[in-house]
This record gives sequence, C-alpha cells and structure tokens, in this order.
Amino acid sequence: MEIFAEFIIITLVFILGAAIGSFLNVVIYRIPAQLSLLYPPSRCPVCLHKLGKTENVPILGWLWLRGKCRHCKTPISPRYPIIETVTALLFVAVYLHFDLSVTTFAYWAFLSWLLALSLIDYDTMTLPNSLTQSGLIIGLGYQGINGWYGENLGIPEQLMSGIIGAVLGIWLFDIITLVASGILGQAAMGGGDAKLAGMMGAWLGWKLLLVGCFLACAMGAFIGGGAIALGILSRRDPMPFGPFLALGGAIAVFYGQSLISLYVDLFFPAF
Repeated sequence: MEIFAEFIIITLVFILGAAIGSFLNVVIYRIPAQLSLLYPPSRCPVCLHKLGKTENVPILGWLWLRGKCRHCKTPISPRYPIIETVTALLFVAVYLHFDLSVTTFAYWAFLSWLLALSLIDYDTMTLPNSLTQSGLIIGLGYQGINGWYGENLGIPEQLMSGIIGAVLGIWLFDIITLVASGILGQAAMGGGDAKLAGMMGAWLGWKLLLVGCFLACAMGAFIGGGAIALGILSRRDPMPFGPFLALGGAIAVFYGQSLISLYVDLFFPAF
C-alpha cells in the first residue's frame, strides 16, 4: 500500500513538473520578445491557430500532433516536450531527495528559474533582469521561511546567509569579469552572469554558491576549451555562461553538502 501511495505521489509530481515546464516554454519564448505571458493564449506562430485543450497537454500534446501544427502542418520543435520532460524529472528528483517539505517547494521554484534563464541565455545571450531580480527576492523570501521552519538557524541568520550569498555572487563575478576582460582585452562576461550568481547565492547561501560557481567554471572551461580545440569556437567568440551556472547550481542543490563534506575530509581531516 505504501509503494502504491508513493507511486501516486511521484506521478502527480511528474504531472505538476510537466505543467510547469509547459509554462517555462512560454517564459523562455516571450520574455526576451517582451510579450505578455498571459495573452494571447498559446498558438501556432505561423498560422496563429489557438491550441486546443488536447493540443496543449504537456508532452502528450506534441506526440498526438506528431510534432506538427494540426492546421498548417508547420513542424513544432521537439524542444518543447523535452523541456517539459526535463522539468518533470527535476521535480521528481527534488521530491525523492527532500521528500515533501518547504525545501522541496522552494527548490522546485529555484530549478525552474535556473532552467528558464539558462535557455534564454543560450538563445539570446541575455539574462533578463525581470527573472534574475525576482528570483533573488523570492530566494531571500525562502531563506526567511526556512529560518522560521528550520531546525538550526533562525530567521535573521538564515536571511543573512542568503544576503551574504547574493552579495558574494555579484562581487565574485564582477571581479572575474574585470580580471578576465583585462587579460583578454575584451568583455569576458555579461553583467547578467553576476546577477544570476547573486540570485543563486540568495537561494543557496554562500557555501553552496561557491560549490555551484566552481562547478560552473570547471564545466565552462572544459567545454569551452574543447570547442576551441575542435575549431567550433574561436577565442574571441562569445559563449553563454548562464547554462553552466544553472547546471552548477542544480548540482549544488542535490550534492553540494556532500561535496563540501568530501572536501573537508580530504583537506582538513582534523576538523
């Protein structure tokens, strides 16, 4: 009976995540285009046909349509159901890791923000202030709620952890941008990367922020260096760093504390 109940909960969480992923598709497309998130309703961008209820069902709608608009037969990008599926799987992963708790709901929101920002940056090389700033404010709100319900830190301490993380994230990437730009003789990073790091710090606190940023820099250096070595990019070509920050932040959510413990055990065993 318990296994069946757990299966039902996971299924509902998956459906919720897929629905949020469907909304993220709207956010990713419309915010850079400065369009309303609510109007007009979802429609084919070519023939402007309004999607029906069955066509709008996350994941399944695309499969039922066989990846084409029912009216004009224009191909629909498979990225839409992929984003919905990825979001659903992230929601399930958070639930399995944190059970049903305040942290679960918070990290559902945080990872949704990261996914939307990473794909917007990939598409447009921009990180909209409307998302980074609102994400930072909500992250600090989560810290306050976590301080109220948490077992160790109170509200002031938890809020201070988020504030320190936010300030550290902005300063850290401002310094990296300044130094790297001086070395390269051109802008190394956009201002949005520092704001995204600040948003991450508000949610994660300074310790997990450092884990996420270290992972992001390592992955960015490895993939960027590989792309340059293969001739895909030149040293002067821009590369969006938001996806690496988002991935680093996501890894920090699930494994940040374990990585910190491993680091301490390896280098400071006496502590």
